[in-house]
Amino acid sequence: MAFTEPASQWGIMIRFEHVTKRYEDGTTAVDDLSFEVADGELVTLVGPSGCGKTTTMKMVNRLIEPTEGRIFLDGDDISAIDPVQLRRRIGYVIQQVGLFPHKTVLENTATVPHLLGWKRGKGKERAAELLDLVGLDPSVYGGRYPEQLSGGQRQRVGVARALAADPPVLLMDEPFGAVDPVVRERLQNEFLKLQAQVRKTVLFVTHDIEEAVRLGDRIAVYGQGRIEQFDTPATVLGAPATPYVADFVGADRGLKRLSVTPVEESDLDQPPVVHLDDPLATATERLRADGARWAVVLDGQDNLHGWIPAGDAATAKGTVREHARRMEAWLPLGAPLKQAFATMLQHDAGWIAVIDEEGTGRFLGVLTPARLHEALRRSIDADAQDVPRAEVAVETVAGVGA
Repeated sequence: MAFTEPASQWGIMIRFEHVTKRYEDGTTAVDDLSFEVADGELVTLVGPSGCGKTTTMKMVNRLIEPTEGRIFLDGDDISAIDPVQLRRRIGYVIQQVGLFPHKTVLENTATVPHLLGWKRGKGKERAAELLDLVGLDPSVYGGRYPEQLSGGQRQRVGVARALAADPPVLLMDEPFGAVDPVVRERLQNEFLKLQAQVRKTVLFVTHDIEEAVRLGDRIAVYGQGRIEQFDTPATVLGAPATPYVADFVGADRGLKRLSVTPVEESDLDQPPVVHLDDPLATATERLRADGARWAVVLDGQDNLHGWIPAGDAATAKGTVREHARRMEAWLPLGAPLKQAFATMLQHDAGWIAVIDEEGTGRFLGVLTPARLHEALRRSIDADAQDVPRAEVAVETVAGVGA
């Protein structure tokens, strides 16, 4: 079994020590499980039905009691904590949400604060804040009942309710499995944004490797009752620890890895660059000097504006501004390679412009299909060699503008 240490400076929030769950009929659901989850880390538990991932999660809040071993929450042995009190320290989100049909959205969200003895006004205020945080305006949705919401909206209420008492740990059992793929992707995006703000320690159960890869800081890939590999998404996809893991993540794991490999500045080519107020003659000279068929057009602050083909620069007079074309294919530094690839396909583009991730529009370079492929290869080799991606040497690729 392959493990990596949790990457957090804030300590360990969840620790399993040789935990086993064996039922009276002799079935072993979880077998001698030991692992740690850092404070603020999102760990996805992924595997086929019946592999023990949900049992693992339910033992954390004592919905299921282990047969052997110990589980610690923030240093406390949970077997010494009253189960009801323990569960009030842990947020819990399930696929079917489990909202009370006779209570409004605001009342559902305030359930746990009320159980903890919060004053009614404070509980509702907290509930309203969280509804707003998950994208549901409390003035619009707070007075509605669950039956008046879509599946995706109900799921958001479930997440808000789980966070209402500000628990350090969030357990999520197939939370987005009951909605259609489009809504599911939207909920995943929203949850990632939410997690970036609240930084909870999350155990997230899923059977979908793509969801596990997309959401997890680390992934625990389950076999039958055991973890076969516990590592970062990139490592699980790039270097499966066992034949079982390789088979589970699929032969297309290279494509899946695109979603967890960011665009880095070292991946970019530098094409000819001209500015809006440059004479076309200047653009022509630069294009000829580079043997390129196009140039990137920037404004006076070196922000991305568009592009100009060599033909326009060579056959017309005036300035670049009058002939610059709109740039449709672009993305920020740090975006996943999957997004870069999708942008190329969407715009039928042979390259895409990359701007700074701060969103100011400052141009950094361009990513071509060849450089995208090189970035993926370097990412895999970097993990294998345990070095930064920029230090990995690969064969050179064709130049820009060819």
